[in-house]
Amino acid sequence: MKPEIEKVKVLIIGSGPAGYTAAIYASRAGLSPVLYTGGQPGGQLTITNDVENYPGYPNSVTGPEMMEDFRKQAERFGTQVRYGLATSVDFTTKPHTVIIDEQVTIHADTVLISTGASAKWLGIESETRLNGKGVSACAVCDGFFFRGQEVAIIGAGDTACEEASYLSNICSKVYMLIRKDEMRASQIMQKRVMNNPKIEILWNTETDEILGDEEVNGVRIFNNKTGEKSEIAISGFFVAIGHQPNTGIFKDYIHMDDAGYIKTIPGSTKTNVEGVFACGDAQDNIYRQAVTAAGTGCMAALDAERYLAEFEND
Repeated sequence: MKPEIEKVKVLIIGSGPAGYTAAIYASRAGLSPVLYTGGQPGGQLTITNDVENYPGYPNSVTGPEMMEDFRKQAERFGTQVRYGLATSVDFTTKPHTVIIDEQVTIHADTVLISTGASAKWLGIESETRLNGKGVSACAVCDGFFFRGQEVAIIGAGDTACEEASYLSNICSKVYMLIRKDEMRASQIMQKRVMNNPKIEILWNTETDEILGDEEVNGVRIFNNKTGEKSEIAISGFFVAIGHQPNTGIFKDYIHMDDAGYIKTIPGSTKTNVEGVFACGDAQDNIYRQAVTAAGTGCMAALDAERYLAEFEND
């Protein structure tokens, strides 16, 4: 059977805040965007229970509900939202070629990459079961829910130190679980957590199990030098061992940093390939917030609109 081939002006790959915002702007500009949701429609927010820090939701909203609102708004202006996963691309010719689910071939004048990033997890059963019920990979997103309570964070890099410091301003105590007898964070960040009286660092410590039935109420840890196990009473467990951008299929064409985040031209969402733009967590390894992702989605749509206008006038 011959693969289906379709020609579009604007193809958006990914359906988090960046992708849907790009779709809203592109569709309102009359560009008839086509958006493929990817493997996790709605992105990381779909595993977030309550969102309190996104403007416009004064009484908070669940992540899935907010992403549903984004989708409806994009569709209202004419975006075609389709379920499917981009499996390969070819950016060597114009229009650009994107293969969906290894079956559908899309020829796109512009491609907006909003594939996001995925948090790295420990891989234990209780972590999955209690995700959104006290387990989180974003202290800035969810720390407020644990104000005045005791929490634990696992990680040894700058991000873990930053998030531990952030949590210490909200929580009564922060246990920092570090697998080795040293950190990989910068010296200034190490000093910051070591000198913080509300942060207790537990060296050579690994997680055996996160405790709780319906919500987190503790963590069982073990010392990997002595094998000794112990339990800590906590209500929040934060994983800060890094994120992996979902950008693998673009690596042969798009410039990236060592971690796989897409490099964009400063002040824009333009990549090294003309007509290909990147927004959201696929190119942001610093802020990683829904509101900043949405902002770059807006930028990507405007950049694409200007590119198309120049392209059509050539």
